[in-house]
Amino acid sequence: MASDEPVQAQEHEKFNPGKFIIDHVTDKYEWHVMGPHEGGLSIPLPMILYSKENGLDIFLSSKLEHRTVYHGYTIDHEGHLETEGNFSYYDFSITKAVTGVLITSVLILLIFISVAKAYTRRQGQAPKGFQSLIEPLIIFVRDDIAKQSIGEKHYKRFLPFLLTIFFFIWISNFIGLIPSFPGIMGNISVAFTLAMIVLVITLFIGNKHYWQHILWMPGVPAWVKICLLTPIEIIGVFQRPGVLMIRIFANIAAGHIVILSFICLIFVFSSGSDAGGWGFSPVSMAFALFMNAMELLVAFLQAFVFTLLTAMYIGSCLEEPHHAEHH
Repeated sequence: MASDEPVQAQEHEKFNPGKFIIDHVTDKYEWHVMGPHEGGLSIPLPMILYSKENGLDIFLSSKLEHRTVYHGYTIDHEGHLETEGNFSYYDFSITKAVTGVLITSVLILLIFISVAKAYTRRQGQAPKGFQSLIEPLIIFVRDDIAKQSIGEKHYKRFLPFLLTIFFFIWISNFIGLIPSFPGIMGNISVAFTLAMIVLVITLFIGNKHYWQHILWMPGVPAWVKICLLTPIEIIGVFQRPGVLMIRIFANIAAGHIVILSFICLIFVFSSGSDAGGWGFSPVSMAFALFMNAMELLVAFLQAFVFTLLTAMYIGSCLEEPHHAEHH
């Protein structure tokens, strides 16, 4: 029996690439900073839970470490919250993804407040320092995205929203490339929320011309509208934000998974022998660095594509009839 214990301990401690990758890309109730997930450095995050049985509970996630039960709550090995007695609850906890959203929001506020103050102090002067980096991006979003897609008449109404979307996605993608920082655009909940905001806006701003072509197209037989075109157009209204969500989530999450996979190969090869791990590490790190460089480009491209498609959807909702334009 004693001879079996080291073998069992070795099997227990064997590196699991799949678990390592999933732990990094999924949302958690703690912010893992460095070291192994078991015993490494992690920052516990606030848990805010409400149930009829317990009322409002606010505590740090460290209270639930090692499957400890606290006020009827516990976290399983996969990081999911469970309850003793299976009572229902509402979860308003500050998770790793929420922390990433808050960090990104604070950075956006700091950036734009500092740039606004610079404009106030340096009226009529050429941009300088950080202002010279942000101004071309603002002009790019205004001239090449908002004006081109929405038009001169309406673009100013939606420019603040488009700028917020662009910088939120761009900055959060850069944060996600920093080791140990939470990358939020690879989280389906964040991508879903952004897509739902776009959907709500397009549902409420659509003019008469837009909804006429969605629900009852002129010059088309009624049976074709009812049986074919109108259902397809209604599906398209909800499909377009869905495409936005899947596009940004899949691209960002796939990039993180590929980078982590290259890093995991070092540990996989080293499980056979130390020489294998050391020998393959330069190749693995070269590929990981290449993918990180690609992700720098993808961070900007995904912000640009999401903002451009959003502007195009808004522009289609506000498009005027062609005969009105001639008059």
